[in-house]
Amino acid sequence: MTITSRNVVEGTARAPHRAMYKAMGLTDEDLSKSFIGVCHTGNEATPCNIHLPELAKNAKQGVTDGGATPREFSTIAVSDGIAMGHEGMKSSLVSREVIADSIELMVRAHQYDAIVGIAGCDKSLPGTMMAMARLNLPSVFVYGGTIMPGMLNGEELTVVDVYEAVGSYDAGKISLEELKNIEDVACPNAGSCGGMFTANTMASISEAIGLALPGSASPPAEDDRRGKIVYDSGIACANLLKLGITPQEILTFEAFENAITMLNAVGGSTNGILHLLALSHEAGIQLSYDDFERIRKKTPHLADMKPGGSYVMNSLDKIGGIPFVLKKLLDKKLIHGDTLTITGKTIQENINEFSIPDTPEQQIVKSTETPIHNVGTAVILKGTLAPDGAVIKTAGVEMTEFTGTAKVFDREELAFDAVAKGKIDEGDVVVIRYEGPKGGPGMREMLSTTAALVGQGLGKKVAMVTDGRFSGGTRGFMVGHVAPEAFVGGPIALVKNGDKISISTDNNSINLHVSEDELQKRKQEWKKPTPNYQSGALAKYASLVGSAADGAITIPANY
Repeated sequence: MTITSRNVVEGTARAPHRAMYKAMGLTDEDLSKSFIGVCHTGNEATPCNIHLPELAKNAKQGVTDGGATPREFSTIAVSDGIAMGHEGMKSSLVSREVIADSIELMVRAHQYDAIVGIAGCDKSLPGTMMAMARLNLPSVFVYGGTIMPGMLNGEELTVVDVYEAVGSYDAGKISLEELKNIEDVACPNAGSCGGMFTANTMASISEAIGLALPGSASPPAEDDRRGKIVYDSGIACANLLKLGITPQEILTFEAFENAITMLNAVGGSTNGILHLLALSHEAGIQLSYDDFERIRKKTPHLADMKPGGSYVMNSLDKIGGIPFVLKKLLDKKLIHGDTLTITGKTIQENINEFSIPDTPEQQIVKSTETPIHNVGTAVILKGTLAPDGAVIKTAGVEMTEFTGTAKVFDREELAFDAVAKGKIDEGDVVVIRYEGPKGGPGMREMLSTTAALVGQGLGKKVAMVTDGRFSGGTRGFMVGHVAPEAFVGGPIALVKNGDKISISTDNNSINLHVSEDELQKRKQEWKKPTPNYQSGALAKYASLVGSAADGAITIPANY
């Protein structure tokens, strides 16, 4: 394949370019080799990413030992946990696009030949993979790793336990001292949130879709193996460049089917749906909600992972990680074993070569004969309230139907305030709108509000519906990604307090029980609100972003 870096360093006209590289310590020998960009999302905004600059050193050494020249650069990453529950969360999904765009710009500007991408927090994983698909240069994705669980009174904790403890404190169920004790121990070190939340979901998907080395998703961030995994990823990228294999050869329709299967088998975050739709767009693959439902209905839910289950990523790692899950799925022909991966081998070949420990007594991943659920947990709903679709995660959710009375809020803070003041009652459907991709803008996650409901003991007694999103840590009968969103006049904009709403995961339905005549009357009275941002990145995003049903991707205007 074409080695594009030669455009920058070969010929007498490129003497100034070589001079600048030599200012950074490169030699003529270094300049004679292919250039591999080593990108990471390291910063001090979040424990998910704080260790990534150190990991990048391992990747660079792997690239060097693989016979290429590494060029490190970084991009942004937003901490969802710290941005949660306030105006800052509007920047989270926007950051996915900025990450993809910034990686693209760095690679195009400097004509790098390949990419190693290291990412930690939620949006940095899909953002990095989206850039790889878009650029279509040999690329290896590597996860920064999960955080270890906190421990309190013999119980494993995650940051979600802290969010839920806030609700328990507001309800008078725990003391301020108990809340602080949970806060102090829940997040003990570097790494991404420990359950099968969005980061660990997308890391699991990175293996299943073929963009990451087998076994790279589950080892903790501060485990000694993590450095070797990143080093090996550098070696693998140099080898991939020699083989000439690009992401679009790996990201086939069958690879996306494997990713959807993994999403459902591990009870992953609903954000996985949004991100796979966006990634498929970059890869030129037609993927729709119908594909998600088709795959879900034949995929057993196997992994008993938090927030709906009992275990964290570190527990899954001890029994063989994602290769252990893949092997179970392969044995039942539930995934395509012949899809290509970044090793240059197929999924089947990778698993055959991977050393999976013998753990017959483990309870974390069930057998395909006795799964947690017979079908997957990432459910698509449609109906009069969401004609274009909505999503709900059913892992850990006992009920399959809910009919209740709408309590409507036009922004998340108003809903959270109502929850904190005890104004949400059993049987309510909490509707939070104007939080969609355009309306927020940025499609905020609602973990603060959903966790507060769970902490108050209302998790099984109410439902929530929003055109925003949910954290991978959310549990309960919570429906997000409602499309069309309120800002563009979708039916969710027409809901009033007291309306009846019914949700059924058995029938894949979400309906507003208001007559068509009444809805038409409300539609005529509805006025599009003034955008929340008139300038800057959020305004630009709102002007370009599309529906959540299409992955909330930004589509360039005609020019």
